[in-house]
Amino acid sequence: MSVEIERKFLVINDNWRSLGQGKVYKQGYIGTADKMTTIRVRIIGEEAYLTIKSKTEGISRNEFEYPIPLEDAQIILDTLCDRPLIEKIRYKIDYDNLIWEVDEFKGENQGLILAEVELENENQTINIPDWVGEEVSHDPRYYNVNLVKHPYQTW
Repeated sequence: MSVEIERKFLVINDNWRSLGQGKVYKQGYIGTADKMTTIRVRIIGEEAYLTIKSKTEGISRNEFEYPIPLEDAQIILDTLCDRPLIEKIRYKIDYDNLIWEVDEFKGENQGLILAEVELENENQTINIPDWVGEEVSHDPRYYNVNLVKHPYQTW
């Protein structure tokens, strides 16, 4: 088990575009009874993962992630996951000794671009790149699982 400590921000310009290579992500969520636990299946290229996350407390939550067979992931996405699936291109950008992940959403979330950075602790200070704007870490609308229920294009 690991603890994910993450801050999330809106991206405000294109200055990040030349700083990293993108990979296509396709992911879906399986509904849970308690609505606080998140079960995600994700395909990145030829790799697939099953991830279980606990409720977010502040900007932290427990995270369990396991590789699974690509064929199994595709079947789960096709038959068990809520719609729409999350489609995005993720860019990993090294900035000030941290890896920023910029997600450019496609499909029903087209137009949304978010930047996330994982931290070692909740009080870690960071330098914000010039392409990063408003922090949305505490706004549940921007959680991927909620973008399935309320896609960005419907806001």
